[in-house]
Amino acid sequence: QVQLVESGGGLVQHGGSLRLSCAASGFSSSNYAMSWYRQAPGKERELVAVITSTGGTTNYADSVKGRFTISRDNAKNTVYLQMNSLKPEDTAVYYCYTRIGGLNKYWGQGTQVTVSS
Repeated sequence: QVQLVESGGGLVQHGGSLRLSCAASGFSSSNYAMSWYRQAPGKERELVAVITSTGGTTNYADSVKGRFTISRDNAKNTVYLQMNSLKPEDTAVYYCYTRIGGLNKYWGQGTQVTVSS
């Protein structure tokens, strides 16, 4: 059974940092790209960052470039999102995501990040 479990969210002040973790189980996560998405109240879910299976390539939304870093530890089946210089507009529920076999999409339950001004 594929599971993605996020952790690390919380309340932080403007300019602060948080590190999110996504623990994967039930599949060989090291074989698949992994992504972080976020959804703010009243807005559509948006892609934040993606990392290839080996971690050799990463891509970011323009809004987070230079502030967020996605990484992975395949020995621990875990993907991370280091978020620095946080802004109130980064407030959202953050989700871990992967797609297996081209059609099967999996989401975690989400973790709330709130940035106060």
